[in-house]
Order: sequence, then C-alpha cells, then structure tokens
Amino acid sequence: MELILKQDVPNLGFKDDMVTVKNGYGRNFLIPQGFAALATPSAKKVLAENLKQKAHKEQKLVDDANKIAESLRALEIKIAVKAGGGKLFGSVTNANISEVLASNGHDIDKKFISSGIVKRVGKYNANVRLHRDVIIELPYEIVAEQA
Repeated sequence: MELILKQDVPNLGFKDDMVTVKNGYGRNFLIPQGFAALATPSAKKVLAENLKQKAHKEQKLVDDANKIAESLRALEIKIAVKAGGGKLFGSVTNANISEVLASNGHDIDKKFISSGIVKRVGKYNANVRLHRDVIIELPYEIVAEQA
C-alpha cells in the first residue's frame, strides 16, 4: 500500500514522503491516526506541486540548521551529576542533554536527541537531528559532581 505521510513518523519517514507499507499497518494505524493519506494519482500530483513550491523554503531551513550545527560543534558540554566510584546515582538521558543545550541558548527538543541512557562517568556522543538532512554528532562528557 502506497501512502503519503502527513507528518514525521519515527522509523518510517518524514512529512511528504511516499512510503510503501503493509496494508494492515496503513489501514488500521497510519490513516486513522491522521499520519498518512492514500497515494492516489491526484494526491501524487498535488504532492509534486507542493514539493516544488517548498524547495526554496526548504533550502533556507537547511542553511539555518547548518548554522546551528556549527555553533553546537563549538560547545564543550560537561554534565555534572552525583556519582560514586564511576557509577552515576541515576542516569543521564536525552532530557538532561536538552536542558544543558537550552541553558547554552539552543532550544532543542529532547525527541530530536538520541544518546541512550548513560549510567557511568565518561565521554559520550549524542546524535542531534536539527533537520531531516542535518544530523550532527555532539560529544559530551559526564563528570562526577564535586561535594
């Protein structure tokens, strides 16, 4: 079943992508939830026209995302947490990284950051998706909080 996505769907595609999925997934989940619409010939023509019109705006968004990426690469991120013997009391998640970026002036939602759950002191990398075409690897360090 061919569908046109109306919004980003994790592990499937981005808005305005044409995807092929199994009939049940499309009919029972994507279409009723409003995530997708059937890819009829007329819908494909409308999509092609919309994509032509969006191309210029899209390029500006990519350029802005690249500027943000350069400023993020310049940051040195250190997250101080309570730890004992190299192990953290708790964990560091995407939400913690998002808070640190927000305190540095970059408001990035935690759902666009993927780092996993970290439970030890050390250096790690997080993937930050600023745009569908701009994904950067952001290094950060977790250090023990001084008592």
